[in-house]
Amino acid sequence: MSDTLPEGVKFVVPIKPVEKSVKITDKAKAELQSSGMMDEKGKLKIKGVSPKMIKRMKLEAVDCPVLKQDVGFLQCYVCKNFHSRVSGQVYCKGEPL
Repeated sequence: MSDTLPEGVKFVVPIKPVEKSVKITDKAKAELQSSGMMDEKGKLKIKGVSPKMIKRMKLEAVDCPVLKQDVGFLQCYVCKNFHSRVSGQVYCKGEPL
């Protein structure tokens, strides 16, 4: 990995596998539903992401530097601080929520 980070990125957080999926908070669910990534029944429908990949993403977590706790990758994905995911790492803007 190069030493330069994209502009605005403060943290590079590794993605780690988990045995059981991490529960998505109600706030993250509301964000997913308002952006059209989740239907009324709670089924994830992210445009351009296959159901197989969504299933894999549910079994991933990150140690969030902003919330100071482990969160599921899907919750990280809908966070306003999410910049991108590159080679098993998440680029985080690190701004207060």
